[in-house]
Amino acid sequence: MSSGMSSGMGIRTHGLVHIYHAEGHDVAALSGVDLDVRPGELMGLLGPSGSGKSTLMSLLAGVFRPSAGKIFVGAHEVSSASTKELDRLRATQVSLMLQGAGRNLLPYATPAANVGFAQRAARATKDLPTAEEVLSELGIADVAHRPLAGLTPGELQLVALAVALATRPGLVLADEPTSQLGHAARDLVLERLAWINRTHGTTVVLVTHDPHVAAFLPRTVTIRDGRIGGEGRSGEEYAVVTADGSLPLPGHVRDALPPGTLVRFHPVDGHYELVPEHEEASDE
Repeated sequence: MSSGMSSGMGIRTHGLVHIYHAEGHDVAALSGVDLDVRPGELMGLLGPSGSGKSTLMSLLAGVFRPSAGKIFVGAHEVSSASTKELDRLRATQVSLMLQGAGRNLLPYATPAANVGFAQRAARATKDLPTAEEVLSELGIADVAHRPLAGLTPGELQLVALAVALATRPGLVLADEPTSQLGHAARDLVLERLAWINRTHGTTVVLVTHDPHVAAFLPRTVTIRDGRIGGEGRSGEEYAVVTADGSLPLPGHVRDALPPGTLVRFHPVDGHYELVPEHEEASDE
């Protein structure tokens, strides 16, 4: 058996496209996403509803396959793996947390029983902590054998996180893990995610709409219209030059610069700043 200590898994996608059929039309949820996440990174996916964030998370977890492009998670090419290989990957190395704590839990089982159930397949190949130890790491050992119905929303979300971490995965994909929580519970979930990331080296990618969560994360990637439209560092957003040299502008900048606006770029301390140019009125 291998050690129960997780090792962060990197992510790389190339030309990722996903098209689905809805109401008689083909809809492009993703339109050529090139994403790199380093092993052991803690980062977020931002963007408006319908931009493709949740679709991207499901593709990374191998829940369904892309229409085109490649996905690599650690040493695995997820986009071409067999169903059996994907089942094994999700059972042992990649955890996907769906939005809403209850969707990740067996409703009539205790927190400890939920964690134990999540560990069943992985115990054949990995040394794992007990369910109580996993819950203790997240600060909720006292709820291990209580009914889920008696837990607060924050406690339920931490139990869902315990289930995601039950197998000591190398990658945790969390879709809006704080969206239904008050400020105190939200901050506690974020702190526990960051602790797991630091302590075990687990790679964590989470989807969020919350500016507070985005500012907490060392790195964010913004998805717009099925493409990567920007990156952020600790709450500061930056545009990203694409492979073909184009520059998608952040939404608030795009609103302020109507089509046809002239811009110049000035080098400032090793980077470039965009400066709009205002044309002088002609003297006809």
